[in-house]
Amino acid sequence: MEILSHISTAAMAMAVLCGTLAALLALAYRWLQVEEDPRLEAICELLPQANCGGCGVPGCQQFAHALLAGQIAPAACNTAPADALARIAALLGTPVGTRVRRVARLACAGGQHVARQRAHYQGLPGCRAAQMVSGGAKACSWGCLGLGDCTLRCRFDAIHLDTHGLPVIDPDRCTACGDCVDACPRALISLEPLENRLWVACRNRQSGPDARDVCAVACTACGRCVADAAPGLIRLEDGLAVIAGDARQASRQATARCPTGAIVWLSTPATAERGPAAGPVRRREALPVSPAHTP
Repeated sequence: MEILSHISTAAMAMAVLCGTLAALLALAYRWLQVEEDPRLEAICELLPQANCGGCGVPGCQQFAHALLAGQIAPAACNTAPADALARIAALLGTPVGTRVRRVARLACAGGQHVARQRAHYQGLPGCRAAQMVSGGAKACSWGCLGLGDCTLRCRFDAIHLDTHGLPVIDPDRCTACGDCVDACPRALISLEPLENRLWVACRNRQSGPDARDVCAVACTACGRCVADAAPGLIRLEDGLAVIAGDARQASRQATARCPTGAIVWLSTPATAERGPAAGPVRRREALPVSPAHTP
């Protein structure tokens, strides 16, 4: 009987303790809970839920919280359609903001049909692995290695390799998340405003014959684009033409006399046009491996 009495007393004590803790938790929840803004759910439904990070915030849920806190404008979303952003702005009672849509762009046009290979690469698949083996097989030390690290990293199926081993970026699918930028071991991909039409599709820092010897479409630093563009728009920097001014002031005239077509005009976000002096690239098959052509 004494043992049963002890058990009963212990059970009662535990019940009182549990009841007290439950009451304290209920009070804490009541006094410490954060009221959720009723607009949060509606905003989240209007966002694409891509969680791409192109807005600078880790995910769409966090972006919605930043919107409600007034820390960011709806237009910072690079993926949502314009009508969805307008509805979000109406819910918040704030302006949509200025939208500068960005997309990934590749600063190389040296596919296998125009850029020389100095060796056959047979190591681990991937650009980063090839870069670690004597800088890869491409004769141009700045050119795209064409092994698709960027395509594998892209979560939105916005990049594919063309028949010449060059990444092609679909601007309609690109969210400017930056994963491909991080994936490229040669820093050839950057995020650029979609509205900018003038683009230098080369990063080769050699000049003149040396650059053209390894790639038919390399920038030779001839300076013609500098002379033809608006003053201050383009400058030569370490053997390469660089767009240094406001690209919104650019015109296709800057491409007119480029002898290689290294500087192009994007007539549409996915269509690059070379100037008439460069002429079309007619070769379709890959160039043979030429070990002697090494920068």
